This record gives sequence, C-alpha cells and structure tokens, in this order.
Amino acid sequence: MAVPKKRTGASAQGHRRSNWKATVPETTTCKNCGALVLTHTVCTECGQYKGKVVSRKAEGFQEEVEEKKTKKAPAKRTKKAAKTEESKVEEVKVEEVKAEEAQTEEPEVKPEATTEDKAE
Repeated sequence: MAVPKKRTGASAQGHRRSNWKATVPETTTCKNCGALVLTHTVCTECGQYKGKVVSRKAEGFQEEVEEKKTKKAPAKRTKKAAKTEESKVEEVKVEEVKAEEAQTEEPEVKPEATTEDKAE
C-alpha cells in the first residue's frame, strides 16, 4: 500500500482545495407564471417549458397517445430456412400435379354399341 513520505502541509492542502467549491445553480423566471425555475427544466409551478404545456400540472394538458404501426424488417433467411421453404414449395407442386393427374385419369366412358353393331 502506498504511504506518503511526508505529511502534506496546511498551505498545500488549502491550495489544492481552493477550486473544490459549490456553485450557485443557474435560474430563470418562468414566462408563464413568473416563478423561479432551474434553466432547461419544466416549471414546477405551472408545468410549462418554453411556452408549451408539457406537464400534467398545466391546464390544457392532453396526453398524446401515439399508435405506431411499425413494419418489421424482413427476417434474414438462413440456409436451413431457405431449404425448408423450398421443400414446402416442392410438396405443394407435387400435390398439384397429383391432383391434375387424378382429374385426367377419370375412367373413360366407352361409347355404347350402335344399333348396327348389335345387329351383327
């Protein structure tokens, strides 16, 4: 552990601490009600800031409910996701082809023998 070789004198200690002091906070007057207010803050008396109503204390305060409709960015497709999508597409195509084949393979109706054929 560090240990000082000599004791710090009162004068040196005082010189070091000369800049360590509290400052008076900057204040202004509210344009609406005239109360003392810290700079760049909402007035605690009337709830206004730069002439605009921003606090619930102020008369005429209206909460603005903003409904944001955010569109999600398209998700990045990974190789695995791309393969599964491709396989799904292929399955759908196969099902469509099977359905078309089933429609075309309907049993053909044989034409009935004509009267000429029966006579023979």
